[in-house]
Amino acid sequence: MTDILFSSWGGVVTDNRGKPDAERQPVSALNLPLELDKERKIKAFIGWDGIVIRDPEVNMVDLIRAYLEAVQDESCGKCTPCRVGTRIMATILNRIANGQGKDGDLKQLKYLGEMISKSSKCNLGQTGPKPVLDAIDHFEDQFSGAIQLQKKIPRQEYKVKVTAPCESACPSHLPITRYVELIKEGRFEESLAAIRGATCLAGVLGRVCVRPCEDNCRRGNVDECISIKWLKRFVADYELEKRKNPSIKKEGMRSEKVAVIGAGPAGLSCAYYLALKGYPVTIFERLGEPGGMAAVGIPDYRLPRDIVRYEAGIIEKLGVEIRYNTQVGKDITLSQMFEQGYKAVFIGVGAQTNTPMGVVGEDKGYKGFIPGVYYLLEINLGRDPYPEGKRVVVVGGGNVAIDCVRSSSRIGKPDVNLVYRRTKKEMPADHVEIHDAEEEGVKFHYLCNPVRIIEKEGKVVGVECIRMELGEPDESGRRRPVPVKGSEFFIETDILIPAIGQAIDLSFLEEKDGVKTTKRSTIAIQEGTFVTSRPGIFSAGDCVTGPGVLVRAAGHGKRAADKIDLFLRGSEVKESEEERLEALVEKIKVYNKDEKIGISGGQKRAMLNMLTPDSRKWIFDEVEGGFSIPVAQKEAERCLRCVRIGLFAV
Repeated sequence: MTDILFSSWGGVVTDNRGKPDAERQPVSALNLPLELDKERKIKAFIGWDGIVIRDPEVNMVDLIRAYLEAVQDESCGKCTPCRVGTRIMATILNRIANGQGKDGDLKQLKYLGEMISKSSKCNLGQTGPKPVLDAIDHFEDQFSGAIQLQKKIPRQEYKVKVTAPCESACPSHLPITRYVELIKEGRFEESLAAIRGATCLAGVLGRVCVRPCEDNCRRGNVDECISIKWLKRFVADYELEKRKNPSIKKEGMRSEKVAVIGAGPAGLSCAYYLALKGYPVTIFERLGEPGGMAAVGIPDYRLPRDIVRYEAGIIEKLGVEIRYNTQVGKDITLSQMFEQGYKAVFIGVGAQTNTPMGVVGEDKGYKGFIPGVYYLLEINLGRDPYPEGKRVVVVGGGNVAIDCVRSSSRIGKPDVNLVYRRTKKEMPADHVEIHDAEEEGVKFHYLCNPVRIIEKEGKVVGVECIRMELGEPDESGRRRPVPVKGSEFFIETDILIPAIGQAIDLSFLEEKDGVKTTKRSTIAIQEGTFVTSRPGIFSAGDCVTGPGVLVRAAGHGKRAADKIDLFLRGSEVKESEEERLEALVEKIKVYNKDEKIGISGGQKRAMLNMLTPDSRKWIFDEVEGGFSIPVAQKEAERCLRCVRIGLFAV
């Protein structure tokens, strides 16, 4: 980025002021986009790791004033250096900007900034003064000039984004630092209310979220990450155990009816937030219960069905009607929904089918060849998909594959195997789930791949596999598996389960519906707005992104509800400013895994108590117990409160 005039980002100073374009040094440590939106360019950015200036007209005194006011607004007030120190700094900057600066102000600002950085208890106070100190070091002439001139500096336009490494990594941008802090203070109901501001599925996500937040937790740079997911489960369970009635405020009723297709995470989330806005919502669900693939695709030992039903029940209490056993395209069509008076439709169907393996014989209809999604569906409905089969081979390396092998033991299959074409290191499944499967006696066959189904009298009796070796990285960044010639071998089995990927079934869409799809057989939407090719129809979740994580589907369902609200109010449907700021911060990157934190560690994260492998591998009851109050509060205390303030001059 040679368009940067000055940068102190990451502690690396690049000063291109006064240099011709050909002599400017690039700034590679920061990915700062050129625009906030189509109308506004980003002239400067100031935040937790320094200052970046593009436009020479940016007034540094006003920029620092605005930034310090944002830091002061976010200070939690629990330690004197940050609470009092940042207020004094903001007062001094305001005095200078108002033409009333005094000799000694810069010296005092520098002293306060250094003192606050060294003595604050949380990361906001520790990082907040950094750009102020950088500004005084490298733009002292602007500050001194403002003090001498005694002239008022007009305020410019700025946009502030408050975030944290964990929150920036969360696809739903949950207020993690806030709900963890509230748990630490014993304010459990307020913590759950903060979570419900961003997702209506706290209990579900507290059990099965893939927790990208924890991979971006700065506490992990010290010892171990915070158990963010399980703290979310704790407050959701607290409400259940104490039989608390959820405190949810609903806006006044509106007349425009909205139809939602699918009662999975995306559909439930969309319906919940539309209902909060006062809209009458009807969900059309092909299954006989809520949750979609979260209910019938995830085994009960990981996600008990009553948790899904409880959180769906909260949505129904808001007035949402769920019509179960209703197949869109057969029992009702999209066109009929509009004919029945629905003013908007949201499509949130999940990934309900399997992708083919490309193995000889998989299209022959052999008994014992059962796609992974169907296998789990049958088990979750209380049925053994193939009672005669006793030996199981599952093909794949994701969470669906792990769910299939772990469920197999629980329905009495004595010989359970998993075949994966790469090594354990490359498996995309949750490493905790892999570990639990190993403890439960699943046999893992790495670096091999099926090539042919062996059958006898129309039944699966085995699978021919070939050994693999890892070659160069592919588009996923993982090393590509390459077959080893002449290394074929056989595994005897009665049941072969492909679980290499899921696909979306959009057969309910008719040409006259006017909803365009992509080459990947997903629904095409306008980026950032969830608007499809037909006005009034919106979509989000797996049917847009392809098979993805539950937390993203839920988050996109909420965002789609906001866009539907804009549409029904006759407003322009567009990305909100908050969404754009979140996207900018994601590009800038909030977390550095190589950062040296400089505090003593040694505090292990709290773990859930789990049943022993021998006792849990035969049952579908939940195998993990939640945190007690003392454990949850102690775990919340480990949070470094890595709140980040980013300010854009536009």
